[in-house]
Amino acid sequence: MGESDDSAQGVDEVRIPLLRDQNAAEEDGKIWLETKKLWRIVGPAIFTRISTYLILVITQAFAGHLGELELAAISIVNNVVIGFNFSLLLGMASALETLCGQAFGAKKYDMMGVYLQRSWIVLLLCCVLLLPMYIFASSILKFLGQPDDIAELCGTIAVWVIPVHFAFAFVFPLNRFLQCQLKNKVIAIAAGVSLVVHILVCWLFVYGLNLGVIGTMATVNLAWWLNVLILLTYATCGKCPITWTGFSMEAFTGLWEFAKLSASSGVMICLENWYYRILIVMTGNLDNAKIAVDSLAICVRVANELGAGNGKRARFAMIISVTQSLIIGIIFSMLIVLFHNQIGWIFTSSKTVIKAVNNLSILLAFTILLNSVQPVLSGVAVGSGWQSFVAYINLGCYYFIGIPLGYVMGWVFNYGVRGMWAGMIFGGTTIQTLILIVIVMRCDWEKEAERASARVKQWSVSEEIY
Repeated sequence: MGESDDSAQGVDEVRIPLLRDQNAAEEDGKIWLETKKLWRIVGPAIFTRISTYLILVITQAFAGHLGELELAAISIVNNVVIGFNFSLLLGMASALETLCGQAFGAKKYDMMGVYLQRSWIVLLLCCVLLLPMYIFASSILKFLGQPDDIAELCGTIAVWVIPVHFAFAFVFPLNRFLQCQLKNKVIAIAAGVSLVVHILVCWLFVYGLNLGVIGTMATVNLAWWLNVLILLTYATCGKCPITWTGFSMEAFTGLWEFAKLSASSGVMICLENWYYRILIVMTGNLDNAKIAVDSLAICVRVANELGAGNGKRARFAMIISVTQSLIIGIIFSMLIVLFHNQIGWIFTSSKTVIKAVNNLSILLAFTILLNSVQPVLSGVAVGSGWQSFVAYINLGCYYFIGIPLGYVMGWVFNYGVRGMWAGMIFGGTTIQTLILIVIVMRCDWEKEAERASARVKQWSVSEEIY
């Protein structure tokens, strides 16, 4: 017995390390498999997002080398006038991501084309309602405290970008429609082609034809509508035969319910993205407004560009997404700190503005670090249907904590732009991110899966009624 026991113990001692190694190997295999799945989806998505935003970044860079006034004006138009509406329409289109994603999973393929058309209708109506913001941009900006010369040029530029405003209503739903079918490569190609054309035409209009700041905005219209044309042709001309079955009168039914879901998605995204847009508007009331607006707009634009991540459904996928996105954020934050002297030169030749950008580099690096995690958590919220709940979190953190703290730091304690931005980052964004981390980590993913299935069944019944 003693010998047998010793033998069994020896076998157990041998087996335990082997089992541990096997489990570790299986876990490593799962991580690698999840990483491949993740980057197959988010790789093209990240390229698309960067290419899309680069259209406005390049426009801002071309305008910045024309002069400080042009840079300030186009920065406000890009980040405030276009930025406000961009955020709202992008957020409203996110409802399509939830509906089409779950309809695709439930094999209700024909409804995806109907949802796409409903989204177009709702977003186009919204675009019409938002037109006064472009037409009366100059008066609105003067009322908000912007200097007259900046506000007047902004008003002129804003009228020229009205076609872009309507392009958003088509391109955002098309992106969501194709993403839910995992056709991310097509979206990336369309964005890449539009970006290349924009660079060439922008150079021609500004330096070849000397059309100035108006020429740069005209090229933005061309780039965005080229993107729409490519995606629309692909989606409606036979490349999506199962999900696109032609235009349907059914798209005009259930618009109110669709609009309510779109509105909740839009509010969640807007409360998040308008936060930093409001910061840019507030800087217009500081001394040396052109310098303050120029430097902050450059930093906000860079922070938006380098923020990576798009959270998806399952807890394991979320952990992998957060980890890898955080690593990317750390790398970019370090690059910002190391090359802070070179960032401003991309957008302007003004040494005063470049110096102001350098002074904000640490805050920029920290914002990028936060932006590497926060979008993942927001993506989880969208995928799980928590838009309304997260909207309340954003409202409380950003507008009841962040903005008041930024105002106190900027004006009461006279720290200017750095004080406002620091107060809004540490008072709003950091708290919001921490709350989302706690909520997501405590989430019962099995229940969320059951709720998603229930929503698909509910929508199916509703469609049969209509």
